[in-house]
Amino acid sequence: MSIARSLISRRSLAGLAGAAILATMMPAASYAQDVTIPIIVKDTTSFYWQIVLAGARQAGKDLGVNVPELGAQSESDINGQITILENAVAGSPAAVVISPTEFKALGKPVDEAAKSVPVIGIDSGADSKAFTSFLTTDNVQGGRIAADGLVAAIKEATGKEEGEVAIITSLPGVGSLDQRREGFLDQMKTKYPGITIVVDKYADGQATTGLNIMTDLITANPNLVGVFASNLIMAQGVGQAIAENKLGDKIKVIGFDSDDKTVGFLKEGVLAGLVVQDPYRMGYDGVKTALAVSKGEKVEANVDTGANLVTQANMADPKIDALLNPKVN
Repeated sequence: MSIARSLISRRSLAGLAGAAILATMMPAASYAQDVTIPIIVKDTTSFYWQIVLAGARQAGKDLGVNVPELGAQSESDINGQITILENAVAGSPAAVVISPTEFKALGKPVDEAAKSVPVIGIDSGADSKAFTSFLTTDNVQGGRIAADGLVAAIKEATGKEEGEVAIITSLPGVGSLDQRREGFLDQMKTKYPGITIVVDKYADGQATTGLNIMTDLITANPNLVGVFASNLIMAQGVGQAIAENKLGDKIKVIGFDSDDKTVGFLKEGVLAGLVVQDPYRMGYDGVKTALAVSKGEKVEANVDTGANLVTQANMADPKIDALLNPKVN
C-alpha cells in the first residue's frame, strides 16, 4: 500500500469515527427538531386557555418541538374537539396533549387516539384509562379550598360561619367542574354545619347565563350570603351581577381562575377570592412530558399542578402575582 493511499484510508476511518461520535452526541436535538406534538384545548378564545397555549408554545421553543395549537371556539363544542383530535392523530404526531371538553363523550375518542399515539391529558379528565400521563389541578381539593375561602369571607363579614350559599357550575359533565363541585359540597357538609346550600345550578358555559342566574338568585334568595362560581366564565357573569347590584359587602363570591376582569373585581371587593390554578405549567409540562414519552422515557402517571386561594390580602405576593399575570406572548 502506498503512503498516499494509507493516509487516505486513515482519514476516511477518522471521518467515520468522527461521524459516529457526532451521531451519539446529537440524537436528542435532531430528534426534537422532527417532533410534532399538537396541544388541543377546550376553547382557544378564553384567556385561561390562552395561558395554557402560551406555556405549550414556550415549551416548543425551549425543546425545539413543533407544537400546533388547536381547539374549538367554545367549551361546549364537544363534537368539534373530537374532530380536531381525530385530525391531529391522522397527522401521525409523536404524541398529543389534550384537555377533554366532556368526561363521557371524550372517553372513546381518547381510547382510539391512544392506539396510534401517546396521549397526555391536562386540566380535565375523560372516561378513559389510555392517558400515558395526566397533569391537572386536584380539582376536588380546589373545591375544598373554595369552600374554606368562602366561609372565611362570610365569617369576616358576619362574624359567623353560617348562612345560605349557592354554587353555580358552568357546564354539566365536565370532569374538572364536577370534581370542584364535589369537593366544595363535601367540605361544606363535613366542616361547616352552619352553612346551607340552597341553590346548586348548572349553566350553559356562557358568562351572560351566569349573570342572569345570579341576578335571579339575588331576587329569589334575599338571605344569600355566599356563592361559589366554579370556573372563570361563571365568575365573570356572577361578578358582573354583584357589581351591578352593589352587593359585594353582603354576598361573598369565590371564583375559579382569573383574568383582567375577575382580578379587577377582586381588587374592588366585588369578589372575595379566586382559586387560581397554574395553566401555564399545564401547557409547558404537558408538552415536555409528551416529548419524554415519545422518546421512551418513564413519566409520572399523575401530576398535581397545584391551586391557591387569592384574596386582596395576598394578591401582591410574588408567587401569586406570577399566577395572576402570566406571560402569554
